[in-house]
Amino acid sequence: MLFNLSRTAWAFIAPFVLFMAFLALRGAAEPYTFAGLDARWLYAVQTLLVGGLMVVLWRHYGELVRQTLPSAGQWLLSLGVGVLVFGLWIHLDAPWMLLGEATASFVPTDSGGQLIIALVVFRLLGAAVVVPLMEELFWRSFLMRWIDQPVFEGVDPKRVSAKAVVLSTFVFTLAHTQWLAAIVAGLAYALLYRQTGKLWTAVIAHAVTNLLLGLWVLKTGQWQFW
Repeated sequence: MLFNLSRTAWAFIAPFVLFMAFLALRGAAEPYTFAGLDARWLYAVQTLLVGGLMVVLWRHYGELVRQTLPSAGQWLLSLGVGVLVFGLWIHLDAPWMLLGEATASFVPTDSGGQLIIALVVFRLLGAAVVVPLMEELFWRSFLMRWIDQPVFEGVDPKRVSAKAVVLSTFVFTLAHTQWLAAIVAGLAYALLYRQTGKLWTAVIAHAVTNLLLGLWVLKTGQWQFW
């Protein structure tokens, strides 16, 4: 069935595949080195390439291009969901709530423990802008609707089945170390998208969660969350 996907479907899949390829590359690299270079800069390359690819494919993302922006009430709801998921995420980290360990941890400090500002900027840019767009396009706009109907572009998000919400959230969870937190986040973003019918609301909520998480990590030094 994958070989019968439309060109539009592949436009949703390609940035995610590229992102995961870089994640695997970073995870396989020796700590802080890749071909003799600081492997942490792979995240900057990943951010630029995945973001650039979405810009090139932007015309295929009809929900984001042609949809009206969220109303004031939807903005507030999205912000609230983002803050709530962040608050739960940093507390759902008990050992039994984890699937192994992160394979590509990110600590943007030098040998003296000082922050490397350029790495921090790229990390926040990737986490709060590129990742929310890329993941919501793939997990919610594509996969969740595709589960209900292979011609997913015609599926009204407000009519997505409970089965599609659960299955897409389950697969989303497998891509995250904190499985329980990922279930909460996946369901929150999916139900927000389903409730409002606008992908932008899920993108905004996801961006808020990731931005707050990044700022919290920088303040506390809890690098395991990155």
